[in-house]
Amino acid sequence: MILIILFFLHWYFSLFCQSFFLHRYAAHQMFVMSKFWEKFFYLFTWLAQGSSYLSPRAYAILHRMHHAYSDTPKDPHSPHHTENLFTMMWKTKKIYNEHFTFKVQPEERFSKDVPDWNRFDRFADTMIIRIGWVLVYVLIYVLSISVFELAGTHWWMYFLLPIHFMMGPVHGAIVNWSGHKYGYANFDNNDHSKNSLFLDFLMLGELFQNNHHRLPMRVNFAVKWFEFDPTYPIVKLLHATGIIKLKQTG
Repeated sequence: MILIILFFLHWYFSLFCQSFFLHRYAAHQMFVMSKFWEKFFYLFTWLAQGSSYLSPRAYAILHRMHHAYSDTPKDPHSPHHTENLFTMMWKTKKIYNEHFTFKVQPEERFSKDVPDWNRFDRFADTMIIRIGWVLVYVLIYVLSISVFELAGTHWWMYFLLPIHFMMGPVHGAIVNWSGHKYGYANFDNNDHSKNSLFLDFLMLGELFQNNHHRLPMRVNFAVKWFEFDPTYPIVKLLHATGIIKLKQTG
């Protein structure tokens, strides 16, 4: 049982950082925060994502490109211009690496004012750091299952490890694939964005893609009465405490 709890803690903390810090802050700048809190959330995102840490700068550039070119051949991760889920993930990785390493210079509209702590990103992206995280995950599972044989642990739980290793890309793949293929649309956005309501309990509001593409600066991704964005109340709480300052409150 303890490993299942660990898995879901890793899943949701990593996902929160992607939704709150990488998506709503780095890419869309829906709110502002001090440099202290920006660096705090850099570190928190690294701790939460671990071996699959994503650079806020590179993430923001790709996400802005995604909005500008949604479901066209220029979209860095559209399921409608790749053969399958894995080719979409590989294409995204290639474009991400080009921007992370500064091999490609993005248009100013895609890189303007994005948070950039390059020294930390280069540290977090080193192979030894990523392998270190992988070894930590493996050690926890080996100790829990094979050494101490903790109650509620089973051999099949080792199959959860690859998801731990690739948590950030797994979340991105679910959002970009499901959110542009399955569900319903509240708005005609001239793309294939959908609201995958039946899966969003796993994604903290990120699968209201149709709503978000229509209202990209709206901090609450839910629009209809039956929709709920779990990240939104946390954002409101952080605004109320003064950690962040929302540009729009709706």
